[in-house]
Amino acid sequence: MKTLILMLLLGTGRVTAAIHSIKYFYTASSGIPSFHEFVGFGEVDDVQMIYFDSSTSTAVPRQDWVKEFLADNPEFWQLQTERFMYYKHLFKYEIETAKQRFNQTGGVYIFQKLYGCEWDDETSEINGFDQYGFDGEDWISLDLKTGTWVATKPQAVFIKHKWNNDQFRMSDFKYYHSQYCPERLKNYVNYGRSSLMRKELPSVSLLQKTPSSPVTCLATGFYPHRADLFWRKNGEELHEDVDKEEILPNHDGTFQMSVDLNISSIAPEDWDKYDCVFQLSGVKDVLVTKLDKRKILSNKVFSFRVIHTYHQHLLHSG
Repeated sequence: MKTLILMLLLGTGRVTAAIHSIKYFYTASSGIPSFHEFVGFGEVDDVQMIYFDSSTSTAVPRQDWVKEFLADNPEFWQLQTERFMYYKHLFKYEIETAKQRFNQTGGVYIFQKLYGCEWDDETSEINGFDQYGFDGEDWISLDLKTGTWVATKPQAVFIKHKWNNDQFRMSDFKYYHSQYCPERLKNYVNYGRSSLMRKELPSVSLLQKTPSSPVTCLATGFYPHRADLFWRKNGEELHEDVDKEEILPNHDGTFQMSVDLNISSIAPEDWDKYDCVFQLSGVKDVLVTKLDKRKILSNKVFSFRVIHTYHQHLLHSG
């Protein structure tokens, strides 16, 4: 699984203003014994709020504020379960159709969908997205500006023509992404404001596997995920001899990220010129950690890193 799975990994560049988002991820698979036939979940601001898989066939709330929302809107949860069930059966059909079209009965098949919308609470700008992946490759996506589906693989061209000719279906998509989804997102943000809008600063550590290994600056326990972590020399951000990892979720709903610094060409007397900087969206002050041998924690096993992907984390949490 390549391109689409990477959408499940959290990443960020520079810290930006609060742009809220709601995303739904669906994954159907065939030929993977240890994998649920269908898994679906929804996120608000990259925090999982709802989970569903084929073993339970019931939508499960993941946050207390979601339970509060459901108490006030009981009919909504049934709609969520029905939507997951619909895509469960639809994706199973799509996989079987693909097997026949490609004249293959065995092997592994994975069909995915990512859709949702973003809302900028400062400019009120709204953006929607809707895309599908097949066997880990981007397959087809919706261009809301032109109102057309765009195929990224030759095998998806026939689907593109079929969907582009269905104007009723296209009207539904436009309504969902331009009106229904943003309004639902605003409701969620209002219910989860105390949780979603909170600020938690991380603990920052310097870690090193061996004396000759890169020094890793690890920030863990921060929220929200809109953050940045980088190395500086003499107050200037470094872009060479550094390796930044993607942001990953912790089990408690916070996040972690790390950035490596190659020290092989740094003279001992120059270490005090380097520091690691963490910046969290909405927080003026930054956390600065000087490159200091006395502060480096050695770990030969290097067990501090989370090596599983965000996708695997979510599956295990279900």
